[in-house]
Parts: sequence; C-alpha cells; structure tokens
Amino acid sequence: MSEHHDKYSIDNTDYTVGQDNVQKWGFDVHNPVFGISAGLIALFLVATLISDAETAKTTLNGIKNDIINNFDGFFMWSANLFVLFCLALIVSPYGNIRLGGNDARPSHSRISWLAMLFAAGMGIGLMFWGVAEPVAYFTGWYETPLGVEANTPEAAKLAMGATMFHWGLHPWAIYAVVSLSLAFFCYNKGLPLSIRSIFYPILGDRAWGWPGHIIDILAVLATLFGLATSLGLGAQQAAAGINHVFGTDAGIGLQIGVITGVTLLAVISVVRGIDGGVKLLSNVNMVIAFVLLVFVGVVGFAAAFGNIPNTVMGYVENIIPLSNPHGREDETWMHGWTVFYWAWWISWSPFVGMFIARVSEGRTIREFLIAVLLIPTIVTIFWMSIYGGIAIEQVIDKVGVLGEKGLTDVPLAMFQMFEALPMSQVLSFIAIVLVLVFFITSSDSGSLVIDSITAGGKVDAPVPQRIFWATIEGAIAAALVWIGGTQAIEALQAGAVSTGLPFTFVLLLMCVSLILGLRTEPRS
Repeated sequence: MSEHHDKYSIDNTDYTVGQDNVQKWGFDVHNPVFGISAGLIALFLVATLISDAETAKTTLNGIKNDIINNFDGFFMWSANLFVLFCLALIVSPYGNIRLGGNDARPSHSRISWLAMLFAAGMGIGLMFWGVAEPVAYFTGWYETPLGVEANTPEAAKLAMGATMFHWGLHPWAIYAVVSLSLAFFCYNKGLPLSIRSIFYPILGDRAWGWPGHIIDILAVLATLFGLATSLGLGAQQAAAGINHVFGTDAGIGLQIGVITGVTLLAVISVVRGIDGGVKLLSNVNMVIAFVLLVFVGVVGFAAAFGNIPNTVMGYVENIIPLSNPHGREDETWMHGWTVFYWAWWISWSPFVGMFIARVSEGRTIREFLIAVLLIPTIVTIFWMSIYGGIAIEQVIDKVGVLGEKGLTDVPLAMFQMFEALPMSQVLSFIAIVLVLVFFITSSDSGSLVIDSITAGGKVDAPVPQRIFWATIEGAIAAALVWIGGTQAIEALQAGAVSTGLPFTFVLLLMCVSLILGLRTEPRS
C-alpha cells in the first residue's frame, strides 16, 4: 500500500472493507449485493425452467438484435477508445506508477502471471474458435469481412486479419481498463477490491450506497452469464471431442457429466485458493497448450508458419477499416461478429478484469499494460496462424472433413482439422484435456471474483462461500444444457450482450475516474 494519502485514500472515507457484511452459516456476505444477485439468478433459473427454451431464446434474441442494431456505433467507438486510452497510458508519465506504491513487489513470477492472464482471459474461446472462425470468414459461412469474395487469396488473408481483430488488442484493452482501474484503487488507494471502488473519485461516499450496489450487482450478473455460457460452450466442445475420439454419445447426458466433473474440480481448486489452485492449473494449462501448439505447428509446418506474416499483415492492414462502423457494406457481418464480440468481451470484463487485478500487485502501470495488451495478442497471432492457417489450407486443398464439407459443426471444427493430420487421436485427446483444464481455470477464477464482489471487496471469502458460487455456475450451465442445449446457450449469450450495453457506459466512466485517481498519485 502506498504511504502517500490523499483525498481518495481510505483514510478520508468512513468506509471500512466489509462493514455492511452479514456473517451467517459460515458465509461473510455483503448486504444487499449478495442477496439481490443470488435472488435475480434464482429468478432467472426458475423462469428458464418453467418457460420453454424457444420462448426464452426468441425474447432474448429480440433484445440482443435491437441492442446490436441500435448501438453498433456506440460499441465500436467505445472499443476503439479503450485501445487508444491504454496505448496513451503506456507512453504517458503515469506508466511509471507502481501498483501498490513504490515499495510493492510482485507476488507471482512473470511466467506464472502471464499464464494466469491468458488462461482466465481467453483460453477456452481460442480452443472453441481457433479453427472455426478463420474458416467461417474464408468460406463465407456467415457473411465475409469487408464484403471480400469468399474462397479467394484475399479472403484467406482477411479471414486471419479479422480473426485477430476480434482476439487481439481490442478485447485485451477492454480487460485492461477494468483490471488497471481495480488494481490502482485497491492497491494504491486502499479501497475494497470491488467494481464500485473505481468510482470513488466521481461518486465519493455514495459509492458505498445504492449507486455502488447497482454497479456491483450488474458486475456479478455479467460475470455469471458470461461464465455459464462459456461453461456451456466448453461442455459442447469437450463432449464433441470425447464423442470423436471414443465414440461415446455426445448428447445432453455427456455434456452435463462434463459440467459436473469440471465443477467438482473447480470447487477443489477454489477451496485451495489462487496459489494452490488457479496458479497451478494455469501453469499446467500453458505447458499443455504450448506442447499442442508446437506439435500441430511442426506437423503442418508450411501452412502454419507460412501463415504468420499473412496474419500479421492482414491484421495491420485491416484494423482501421474493421474498426470503422460507418458506411460498411458488410454490416450484417459486422453486427453478427464484431458488435456481438465487443458486447461479449465487455460483459466478461468484470470477471477477467478483477482476476487480473488480484494477481498484478507490484507491477508498474507500463509493464502491466504492455503485458495485458501485447503479450496475449502476440500469442494469439501464433495460435490463430497455426490452427487457422492449417484449417484454411485443408479447405483450399479439399483435404479431410473441413476440405470436403467446410464448416458444418463449430464445436467439432478443431477435431475435424486434427483428423487430417498424423497422430490425430493423440492430438484430439490432448485437446480434450486442454479444453477441460481451461474450463476449470475459467470457472474457479470466476468464482473467486464473484466471491470478492459479493463479500464487499474482501479478498479471502470463507470456503463455504467459494463452494457456493462455483456450484451455482455449474448448476446454471447444467440447467440450461438440460432444458434447451444450444438454444438455451444462445439465450444466455443474448443475456450476456444485454448486460454488455449498460456495462459499456460503466467502462467509459471508469476511464474518467481512473485519470482523476492517477492525477492524485505522487510520481517517482
């Protein structure tokens, strides 16, 4: 904690961490954030269980489409602004400020820290979309970026550029705004590790009242929706892979079995805490992911590594046209992919942002932003180039299932790409393990985040509380798969986009509040 105190320090607000908490049944919960969040989630589950999935899907999809059609420019410009904001902070004098004060030192090695950033932030998504998304753009599965003609050399380059656009600087800038704001106000100003604390410069002591409650409840709901959807998608992909390798039925029974198994392992990990659970799993994760990436890269060497310059140039040349929402001929593609993704990342930002903040004390703002923005983008360039490059090559050469039929089954796409490579069974088996471990790290890091928000910013919530949230996440995902499978997951995705809209306003205000806070910090 910094020895410097100023008007945003905890010394000058009457609030103490956990002062509104209620201790009962082994829980230590913030009143009313915990009660209202849990109540709304229970209401959502009951409403989903008693209504048919088709009605829920139609209603939520209607809301989602209205939001995407009416707020496309708002989402696009906000995401651009977050990238510029982070790049400006990197080169500004504020970059020298150390999170936690001049004497603070990191509690995790740089490798472990980067592994945790990546595993919590994107792992499961890269496994799910690493093959499917580049192939979708190349073949025009659902429109093509910038209206390029499908199945042409230009389409191949643009497919890689557009995929990187969705997984590169923009999403990580969204995460960086939230994580940096949380880390700064927690470690440098001594405020609780909760989303409301970021707004202390704007709201003053009202941050501890209803305006703060609403911000935190919104963060809990956005996190749970994002996580439950991720668990549902991960279950579909793991089940598809298990079916592919072992021939078992990939139906609802197996998907629920996967969710149950993952939730049990996530509970064990959550009980062990960050060092014994998430950190250990993230490090294991990165080793497996690296081995798989190198193996696939070596097997498909020419297509994989020859595609890296293609991906980089496709990204650099098209980042500005893809960032501009005005006068687009490919509006349907932009709405279906980019705007949806931006809303999606924003609804995930409280979860990933708070998790990154928890493991980042002791870094300077410059080191923090370079690591959070640039390192994952570079890793993703390699990941997408290798997986997407080999898959597009298979389509061009008409090799394997992807080559013959194109993109027919998104959860299976990666396994279909492996099928045309040597040792495909081994690759598929490693990939299933990786999906499951990414799955567990997403679930347990998400549970730790929700614990903190619903415990009034306390970092070490009691064990029963950690178990409660990890179990609830699994229960929501299982219930949705049970009632409607894919339809229910789509309904939940629509819910995540709906929470993304109000949260975009929250993020924009966050940038203002962070600058107000940074201006009061003595610089060394």
